[in-house]
Amino acid sequence: MLIRVDRDSPMGLADQIANQVRGALTSGRLEPGGKLPPARELATGLDVSMHTVLRAYAALRDEGLVELRRGRGAHVRSDVDPRAVGIEEQIKNLVASAERLGMSRDQLVRRILAVPA
Repeated sequence: MLIRVDRDSPMGLADQIANQVRGALTSGRLEPGGKLPPARELATGLDVSMHTVLRAYAALRDEGLVELRRGRGAHVRSDVDPRAVGIEEQIKNLVASAERLGMSRDQLVRRILAVPA
């Protein structure tokens, strides 16, 4: 799995790493049960702090996508549905777009419910 960071991006490095892992899941480049690169190895390859990688992995763990096992590394949970990961990302982007437009979450939900199936 290839991960890159853009130091000029307004998005933090840990967020970029976590987003790329999510993207690898939704695209099929990383499968449920798959092993993530060791934090130290990935940090060296990206020229970032190991703590940056660990923050990304912790965020993915908190989302229920990754299991962190001391001495065994980080693995994608075997019960993760990659399609659901993609939907969650789309929802986050939709909510962020609505907030930028000044729309409340309640207004957004009403508009979603009004869309014909």
